[in-house]
Amino acid sequence: MAPQTVFLRNLWYYALPSAALKPAQMVSKLLLGEPVLFARKKDGSVFAIRDICPHRGMPLSYGQFDGNEVECCYHGWKFNEAGTCTCIPALVGHEGITPENIRVRDYPLQEQQGGLWIFMGDGKPPGELPPVPTIPDIPLTARPAICETMHFPCYLDHAVIGLMDPAHGPFVHTSWWWRSRKSIHEKSKPFGPSHLGFTMKRHKPSSNSFAYKLLGGTPETEISFQLPGVRIEHIRAGRNVIGGLTCVTPINDTETEITHAIYATTGWLKLLAPIIRLFARRFLNQDRDVVVRQQDGLKYEQT
Repeated sequence: MAPQTVFLRNLWYYALPSAALKPAQMVSKLLLGEPVLFARKKDGSVFAIRDICPHRGMPLSYGQFDGNEVECCYHGWKFNEAGTCTCIPALVGHEGITPENIRVRDYPLQEQQGGLWIFMGDGKPPGELPPVPTIPDIPLTARPAICETMHFPCYLDHAVIGLMDPAHGPFVHTSWWWRSRKSIHEKSKPFGPSHLGFTMKRHKPSSNSFAYKLLGGTPETEISFQLPGVRIEHIRAGRNVIGGLTCVTPINDTETEITHAIYATTGWLKLLAPIIRLFARRFLNQDRDVVVRQQDGLKYEQT
């Protein structure tokens, strides 16, 4: 299959969990084929800049971060959170060069519900950015009880289709704790348009999904899908709310990162987090395994 290079722009992409970026720490990632350096300052604020020094092309992630500015390891150029060069040690004063006129690209970055979201624009960002995807009834300062990240060896579209495709569930996601092949039955769900996508309107979960029974009461769920690759599941069972966030972020033409986070307004989910994490990884691995097998067929497609 020929490489594909088209990614949607001017949208928020899930970059990484908040917990993956500690104070005075930086993390380098490839997103949409672009090298991006994430950093958290000593005061807890975060920023993202292009991970390439404009001087000699050295990745800034090889340098030092003092909790405020990033220093290139090659010639000591320093850059702040806005991507502005603040220091060029080799200057002696008569060159007529103003470091502040030199910049590396910075990216809008927002932190909420325990995740870092980056706005991947095709140029200068608009004056007012669109809202970051959020899970209803979950505080913006909340952290997920469970967060798992996995790489899929496929182009973005194949991973996104897996998020939206309900027909693969009975064949790919068969487990004693979820559902079996014998439990397949006819069912229909109501759908409607929503922001940047569509929503599977609120309904009772499938009776053959054992995991939902753990919530007690009569749970109801609503699932929304929005570009570029975000799935939000909102489950209400009495006074309790369970929120599921699944995000698909392209790394490059052939690799995609999947992040799945679970939130809850009830405390028992945190107690069961180690067990539920095993189930979540099993679920993601099932999706990953089928994508790996799919590549054996896609390589023969003519594009």
